[in-house]
Parts: sequence; structure tokens; C-alpha cells
Amino acid sequence: MKPRFTIIIIAMLFIGKTASSESITQTIKGRITDVENKLPLPGANIIVLNTEPIIGGVSDTDGYFRIEGVPVGRVSLKITYLGYLPMELNNLNLSSGKEMVLDISLEEQVIQGEEIVFVFKRDKTKPLNNLTTISARTFSVEESNKYAGSLGDVSRMAANYAGVQGTDESTNDIIIRGNSPNGLLWRLEGVDIPNPNHYGQFGASGGPISMLNNNVLANSDFITGAFPSEYGNALSGVFDLKMRSGNYDNHEFLAQMGLNGFELGIEGPISKENRSSYLINYRYSMMALMMLFVDYGTGTGVPEYQDVTFKFDFPTRKLGRFNIFGLGGISHIEFLNSEQDSADIEDSYYDWSDWEYDAVSGSRMGVIGTNHTYIFNESTYTKVNLAYTYHKTINGSDSLSTENRSPVPWYRQNFTETNYFASFLLNKKFNSSHNIQTGIIMKQINLNLVDSLYEGSKNRFEIMREHDGSTYLYQSYIHWQFKPNNALTFNIGLNYEYLTLTNKSSWEPRVGINWSFNENKSLSFAYGLHSQIPYILSYYEKVEQPDGSYVSPNTELSFTKAHHFVLGYDWNYRSNSRLKVEAYYQSIFNAPVQADEESSLSMLNNGTFSGEIPEYLENTGTGYNYGLEVTLERFLSKGFYYLFTSSLYDSKYKGSDGISRNTAFNGNYMVNILTGKEWNIGKKEKNKVFALNGKITSAGGRRYTPVDVEQSIIDNETVYDYDQAYSKQLDGFFRMDFQISYRKNGKKATQEYALDIKNVTNRKNPLFNRYNLQAREEVIIYQAGISPMLTYRIMF
Repeated sequence: MKPRFTIIIIAMLFIGKTASSESITQTIKGRITDVENKLPLPGANIIVLNTEPIIGGVSDTDGYFRIEGVPVGRVSLKITYLGYLPMELNNLNLSSGKEMVLDISLEEQVIQGEEIVFVFKRDKTKPLNNLTTISARTFSVEESNKYAGSLGDVSRMAANYAGVQGTDESTNDIIIRGNSPNGLLWRLEGVDIPNPNHYGQFGASGGPISMLNNNVLANSDFITGAFPSEYGNALSGVFDLKMRSGNYDNHEFLAQMGLNGFELGIEGPISKENRSSYLINYRYSMMALMMLFVDYGTGTGVPEYQDVTFKFDFPTRKLGRFNIFGLGGISHIEFLNSEQDSADIEDSYYDWSDWEYDAVSGSRMGVIGTNHTYIFNESTYTKVNLAYTYHKTINGSDSLSTENRSPVPWYRQNFTETNYFASFLLNKKFNSSHNIQTGIIMKQINLNLVDSLYEGSKNRFEIMREHDGSTYLYQSYIHWQFKPNNALTFNIGLNYEYLTLTNKSSWEPRVGINWSFNENKSLSFAYGLHSQIPYILSYYEKVEQPDGSYVSPNTELSFTKAHHFVLGYDWNYRSNSRLKVEAYYQSIFNAPVQADEESSLSMLNNGTFSGEIPEYLENTGTGYNYGLEVTLERFLSKGFYYLFTSSLYDSKYKGSDGISRNTAFNGNYMVNILTGKEWNIGKKEKNKVFALNGKITSAGGRRYTPVDVEQSIIDNETVYDYDQAYSKQLDGFFRMDFQISYRKNGKKATQEYALDIKNVTNRKNPLFNRYNLQAREEVIIYQAGISPMLTYRIMF
């Protein structure tokens, strides 16, 4: 750690004068609704547990409630309503700088009048989407701040869950159960969105820095397999993200400074009478400043980015509820090795001293949408989503002359994708046992693609793709949930997809069963057939013919498909502890592989910054994944929590050569151990909180294809031996992360200080292999060592 950085740590951790000795309180408010028909529940009782005298409130005719004078700190609530299962929300973090606004949904009892001997607790392993049976959990925004190593990024936070592999520190790719990270569906406020990461590439799902700001997100769902019928065009999993609404009574402000940038946030009421609100957050990169003190592994490049997120919420009494929301970001980075002496260029996983080149990379991504929810009657509601999405990437690379290091043109890319998205959902709750949801989704995909590679022998750029046009992806689904009693739930659905570009379609059945055979134990099973259109650029690959003309050989590609089978056991062996075990099997078919010759290449191995795309493709590839996952978790109680997740799995594929091989993501095992403890300190014990959080990750190394050294010497560039594709494995991954934080509640503001240290042991984990031009041998590129990060946040 550099001396200058030590000085900054001491300065930022210095705390001013202590808070007033007066008791500090805050307001808890929100709305109570039915989980299925979204109707408000008037007269629901909300009690703050462990208060003397008891503090509580009752929801009004519109389902809203407000409880004032609640002491700040960790609070627990119990919500009851006649004919509905009671709910407990435990250990919520109530701070003085921000009112707590809750959106609570209760589940109706199936058998009226029967005594209910259990209380439903909204724990993190249960999804918000009640139509999901298995392989899903709700994550909270607090987790992305609390879990060591997550760095406020929901993608990196998800890597702590069973079945998710997160061993590449240069990107937040979400690798689920040995599948390609590109099989993930991103959904925001009901809208399918492009890659929500700065520097995010086409057809990918990850990047170095997320645009998803956890200060504006609400609790959301993360699903890792056999997802219900409303989710289509995805093979591995779903990130179903929700944005919170702004405070509808008071204006509140936020300022934050850390590695992810300098942030400013504002929220408040538009009209207090109808509880409409606004929420706006802006973030600007601080990497240039932070890199004066800490090496984050970006070498000669300095990341520059900014993003903005907003939501406007307009509830009405007669016309339903309207929301307008948006997310947008721009990013840019340059690696200009031609402007530096080669002796001054440091090795990193972004640029290397012996690879002589200049590169410029940038991306722009934006989403703006609106949705409208309308309740027709006590059993029926509809929801309409309309959105526009934009994604643009610009990349250029020049090799450097061996004589004077001047740039020599090599690769140019300019890709733009704009989508018009529309969806309609109809939900009909017939009674407490039967609920049906159906919907349609339409997306117009507009592409403007140009990229080319310089061919030295021809002294010109050779076109790889050149396309300007559009296509449509249509989806429809129906889902029936049947609950014969409070212990048994059936989820049965059907999804349909149709792509106009190829006139290909897919019918996909989904089935899920959950049996709670006693108060704290349950068994679940789910099956689903899932499909995804191939990497969109594959359709527009252009291949030059001997006569100088071009052909597009992949316009008939069909959906890649997978059968998902999952069996799960869930045991709440204590009031605050859970054991969860899941076994799964996935059979993948119709995967795009090389068509013009027998080859090991398969699109199942493509990731954000990795993978080969053959010019000629066909849907004859296969693959399979199977494994066992264990989660042992103690939810935060008395200031202490732990999370243990482990995965044992195998992931194989076959290319057009018919040989079974490891996929690029077959690490075979993954173990995460997280724990943390917080203490109330000071004269007023709930006004100041000191916390320690730690994490240990151990995982099998990534698979890689060895370099063909002899051919690399001849071509003077890296050439891989694809006959031995993914036959080698990097050394195992190991990392320890640590976080120390301090939170102080003043009368009107909350201040938070945190120091995250990623990779405490300074272990240089291997990332990938390549050919070293100077040494003329295969080398391993390693990831960054220890990386400290300071964060300061104030809410008022």
C-alpha cells in the first residue's frame, strides 16, 4: 500500500464531534398490498417488535401506513391482516438520514379460518416473484454494500451465491452453473435491457464497472435456473431488477465518494396529496484521481465514465399507477502505448508491454421507459411497459511499427443497437387457490453494424460485418399457479418465442412444485425448456468470396436450447438460519458451432471479452451441466451473520468434431465464506455502528486452450491450438476480502465511512494465457493484487 494512500485512510476515518445525547428517531412508512392482485389492504397492523411501549400503526384505505418516532438502528416489523399469512421483516437498517419506505405484499391463506402456526418471514432466499419455484432468491441493496468484495456492484454480489462463479476480477460476468455469462437475461422494471455495464460489449452481459447504482435499486430477484414462463430469451439465469420510488413526503439528499465514482442523489415528493415522487442519481468516475494512489490493474488506460438513473412515480386513485424510469451511461478509455516508452508500460490484464498496440474503447447505453399498472377489480389487474433502449460500442486498435512505434491500422468497429420494447401483462386471481398470469412481449431490434480488419497482404481493410436493418422478437406466455392448501404450490406455464429474421420459433413448457411438508422444511422440483437467440452479430457475419463479393452464411441460425431440471431441499433449522441444497442437470442442444470444417469451436464458450466466432455456423453443438449446491446461512441477528455457499459441478460441450471437452467455465468447484459483525457503540448505543465484514473465495481455475508456440513464432502473434481446446486448467483461484465500516446517525443526517480491501493476501490469481512476442513463449497473465477502496456517504 502506498504511503499517500495511508494518509488518506487516516484522514477519511477521522470522525467529527459526536452526535447529540438526545434520542434519535426516524419514520417508517409504506404500503401493504396483496401479492397476487396488487390490491391495497386497508386495516393491516404493523408492529415494531421489541419496543416498550409497543410502537405500531395501521394501513389506511389505500394500504398506506406511517409510524413515527421509531428509534434508529436495527428494527424488526410484524405485519398481520385477517385472512392473510402474517409476515416478519427482521433487522432492517433504520437510519436518521433517510426515512424507511417499504412496499410489502402479503399472501392470502388458502383455507380460511384454519389456525396458522407459522409466520412467513421475508428472507433472502425467497424471490419477490411468487410464481418462481426454485433456484431463486431476493437480494437486498444492503448486501451489495455489506458483503466484502462486492464494491457496491450487484453483479459482484451475486457471485457469492451458490452456483455462481466469479473468478475474473477484470469483469463482473455472472457465470451460472457452468454456462456462458452471455446466457443471462437483464430485466429492469419489467423491461429487457442491454448489457448494463460501462465498457459493455455487444452480445455480452458483463463489464468492469456496473451502471446499476445500488443507491436507487430496491430488493430484486436473482434466478439461476428453471425460471418461470414470463422470462424468455435466456439460457442460464435472470436478473430481475426493481427500482425504488422516491420519498413521497420529504425531500432527501445523498452524496457519496468512492472507487465507483462521485455520486449525488436527490428524491422527494412531486405532489404530497397523491404521493407522487421523483428519484434522480448521478455518478461521475473518480478512477483518474484514485489511480494516483492505488494500482487497479488498468495499466496505461484511465477509465472515464458517468451515468444517471431516475424514476418518477405517479399513483392515482382512478387511473392506476404510472412510472417513468431511465438509466444511461457513457464510458471511454484509451491505451496509447505509442506515446510512452515501452520500458515504462506496466503489465496488466488490460495491456501488456510486449504487445505493441494502441487501443480506444468506448460505449454508450441508455434505457427510458414507462409502465402503467391498472387494477380493474378485486381479482384482475394489468401492467403495460413501453421502453426504448440504446447501446453503442466503438472500438479501434492499431498495432505499432517495430521501427518507430508509430500506429499502424488494424481493427475498426462501430456498432449500434436500438430496441423498441412493449409488453402487456394480465393477472387474474380467481380465489386463494388459483391465479393465472398471461402476457405478450414485443421487441423491435434495430442494428447498424460496421467493423473491419486490416489485411496487410491486400493493403486494405476487409469487411467483417456491414448491416443496417431491423428484425422482431415476439414472446408470449401463460402461467397458472395452483395452491390446493398452504403447504403445496404448483406453477405450470408455457412460453413461446418467434424471431422474424429467421422465421424460427420455440415452444417452451415450464413446471414447478413446492411442498412445505412441515413448518420449516420444504422440497421443490422444477423443469423448464429454455431458449435464446444466438449472438446477434453472428447473423450478419460477412465472408469475402474469391470474386470479391461477400456472403452472409449464418442467416438461418435457430435458437440455442436447454432442458433445465432442478431438485431442492430447504430447511429453516432455526428462526434465523437456513440450509438449502439443490441438485441440477442441464442438457443443451442447438448450440452454434463451426460449420465449414470439424472443429472444437462452440459459442457456448464465449464470454464478455473472450471466445472465438467462426465465420460459418450451424446449430449442431451440444453440452451439459450438472452439479450440487449447498447454502448454509445465518441471517443478520444480534449483529452477526454468515453465509457459506459451495458448488460442485461439471460442464462439458461438443463442437462440430463431436469430441466431448470441458467448457471454458468448468472450474469444477466454488466455495464462498462470508461473515460479519456489527457493534453499537457510544453513549447512545443505536446512534453509532462499527462493523467488520470478511470473505474468503476458493475456486477451481478457468480452463484454457494452450498456445501453439511454433505457429505463433511464424505468425508473430498468439495462435491457439484448438485441437486441444480447454484441455488445460489454470491454478486454483483464492482471494480474501475485508471491509471495515462506521456509521453515525446524527439528528438529521447519517454518515457512513467504509474501507474495502480486496485481495488482502495480495495473491496474483491467473487469468488467461497468451504468446509473449519478446520471450517467444507461452505466458500466463495474472490479475491485480491487493486493491483498497475508500467510500464516504452522507444522507440527509
